[in-house]
Amino acid sequence: RNAVVLGHNYMEPALYHCVADIKGDSLELCRKAAETDKDIIVFCGVEFMAESAKILNPSRKVLIPSLKAGCSLASSITAEDVRKLKEQFPGVPVLAYINTYAAVKAEVDVCVTSGNAVHIAQQFDSDKIIFVPDEYLARNIAKLTGKKIIFPENILDNALSGNDGALQKVFVGWHGKCEVHDMFTVQDIADVRAQYPDVVVLAHPECPPDVVNASDFSGSTSAMIKYVRDVPASRYLLLTECAMADNIIAEHKEKDVLRLCSHRCPHMAQITLQDTLDALIYDRYEIKMDEELRLKAKRSIDRMLEMS
Repeated sequence: RNAVVLGHNYMEPALYHCVADIKGDSLELCRKAAETDKDIIVFCGVEFMAESAKILNPSRKVLIPSLKAGCSLASSITAEDVRKLKEQFPGVPVLAYINTYAAVKAEVDVCVTSGNAVHIAQQFDSDKIIFVPDEYLARNIAKLTGKKIIFPENILDNALSGNDGALQKVFVGWHGKCEVHDMFTVQDIADVRAQYPDVVVLAHPECPPDVVNASDFSGSTSAMIKYVRDVPASRYLLLTECAMADNIIAEHKEKDVLRLCSHRCPHMAQITLQDTLDALIYDRYEIKMDEELRLKAKRSIDRMLEMS
């Protein structure tokens, strides 16, 4: 069939290494989805990723192998939530993590991924930025860009000003979290370092800020893969979805890669080899989208690709 299979870095090893035609993180797969000339796109990832592929490829059939592949982070915010934030902060640029559904993307100025969020945030000449929905990613980016972060329910009249009344650089955040990365703790790092003092710790920026601060490196899934591939170390600890560590181990058997084996994303795990085969055979499950919504959501993704 004239189909392409896109596989996110969190797919199980057999599917990731043996089935996916194109592999990568959210940003890489967005770009590849926009470039494909295939009639059918099978997206081995969660629903918001398949939606993004459909947004960029309206004339192509986009399939997701399981309807159960949701996302706790994407479900933490709605389009109405974004509209209320925009009413509260009129004229403030709104950045949305790519881990959101199309209705939210349609309400924001630009989407970002963990790989380009800092780069894009720095391009806005604004003292305030609204960043949704990942609380930890927002906190980590705010630190890297020198901005303060506040949350809507905690805003006071003087919250946007310093003691001298001067306007501060502010991130307005949201309280969404990835249920996998939220589980990692500083104690996890301490426990592993007690056993392996020379371990190099890599943390995804969706991890809590204290975990990121205690790590040696923080970056997107593809940045973590590149680090393990290119930077010599005795061993590495990956603080992210555990299937990705399995994928790295399968590809780089000479590397000593550690991971916390219980931290598997229950949503990514819904995509199996059998489901992927069934998707190709039976054309299921197709992502469909209202054209007006698609066009509105496409603007924020297009702007991300332009600004990356």
